[in-house]
Amino acid sequence: MLQNSARWIGFIAMCLGMFMAILDIQIVVTSLPAISAALDIPNEQMSWVQTAYLIAEVIAIPLTGFLTRCLSLRGLFLISLSVFLLASVGCAYSDGFVPLIIARTVQGFSGGCLIPLVFSAVFLLFPEKKQAIATTIAGGLAVLAPTIGPTVGGYITDTFDWSWLFLVNILPGIVALAIAAMTVPREDTRLDLLSRLDWVAVILLAIGLTCLEIGLKDGPSDGWTALPVLVLLTVSVLAAGGFIARSLTAATPVARLRLFTDRNFAVACGLSFLFGIGLFASVYLMPVFLGLVRGHSPLEIGLTMLVTGAAQLATAPIAVQLERRIDPRLLSVIGFIGFAIGLGMSGFQTTATDFDEMFWPQIVRGVSIMFCLLPPTRLALGLLRPEDVPDGSALFNLMRNLGGAIGIALVDTILWQRAPHHAAALGDRVLAKDPEAAGFVGIPLDMVPSDGAPLSPEVMSFVRPMFEKAGLVLAVNEAWLVIGGLTALGLALLPAAYPMKPGGRPPHGH
Repeated sequence: MLQNSARWIGFIAMCLGMFMAILDIQIVVTSLPAISAALDIPNEQMSWVQTAYLIAEVIAIPLTGFLTRCLSLRGLFLISLSVFLLASVGCAYSDGFVPLIIARTVQGFSGGCLIPLVFSAVFLLFPEKKQAIATTIAGGLAVLAPTIGPTVGGYITDTFDWSWLFLVNILPGIVALAIAAMTVPREDTRLDLLSRLDWVAVILLAIGLTCLEIGLKDGPSDGWTALPVLVLLTVSVLAAGGFIARSLTAATPVARLRLFTDRNFAVACGLSFLFGIGLFASVYLMPVFLGLVRGHSPLEIGLTMLVTGAAQLATAPIAVQLERRIDPRLLSVIGFIGFAIGLGMSGFQTTATDFDEMFWPQIVRGVSIMFCLLPPTRLALGLLRPEDVPDGSALFNLMRNLGGAIGIALVDTILWQRAPHHAAALGDRVLAKDPEAAGFVGIPLDMVPSDGAPLSPEVMSFVRPMFEKAGLVLAVNEAWLVIGGLTALGLALLPAAYPMKPGGRPPHGH
């Protein structure tokens, strides 16, 4: 009994470390202007504070399976969290752009290891009947962190100083380190595997994912046909091909890609990818709308977004009970239908939309989130051999992050390209005395000349921001509908998965 309690305490300590790593992505978003001003970082370089972390994180995630085999679950967690805390101190005391980017890169790599480690622990530390509860705790924290990140970041920056965005990690991190060191079971390490590490595959992985992340970041603003973006994406594809080829033929692969031959694992990774598109894009779209259209502060934006997190937490106990009794494929259907509907409900906003109108779409999304994460995690990892779980967890989580990167790039593309188009179209309709368009923009029709003449320069300078804001709203609505449609594609994947009984056991013949 005491040993079982110690495992739970150690697992929760691991979850705390993972929570901080994910929170550290979103906690910085609303405070980038404050960091930029404090360190005199040019506006065009400000996004690298985020990009450096994300690139390092996405490289670390697929390497986590190999590193777990070398260092053990406990060893890799303690090392990763220790490095993460040291890097957090480095970020807080950075005195310029370069030191901050170096510290953020180290922080991102170490934080990236913590995420799949926790999902591996679910299936390595607990028996089947306890795995649903453990997955719910891990999954709930994994998706809660991005939701509350803007609120926490806005509050810290407004109340204290930007350096506390990173120093806030130190005390809970030390507590998590101490508890995990005492309670997570020890395992044998295999340091000899490090000498067999396929460095060519690692380099190809790093090049491929780095070029992909930068290409996805620059594509919406520079244009997807711009030569630098095309070069980055081409190099990414070539490097990914080389990495896949080496991983499939190596005696000690960096990532066990052959796991994708398992049908349920492949389907679950596809679901994770589509869920990543919807989750990351929704967390990105709400601050864009609330900040640029409604003019809310970071703290106000965060408080509005807490509705999703509250609904998610309220649903978690229900998800645990249902996961024990119902085929995860059916629960996934419920989750993806609900999440797609919740995304689509936000596709009809106006310039006056605010907390009240955003309440129910957030409730629907929040209720659905656990059913988009818990059952697919069971599909992906529930039937793997214990030695394959770390690699499976790494690939499963990588797919969600890649989906998120692509989802944000897609949203940015829609906003950059469609907002000016909508603004111009609304202008034409208002000049044609269209009352619906004038009402949407917020312009009285008596301001429009009755003879079809263009607006005067004085009137145009007054109404131009109104047209731009209305055009942005329509582009945001399109983005909500597109990501909702993409998320719904998960329903097409699920019939390919073979049935699983509750608790993870397959039916006879599988």
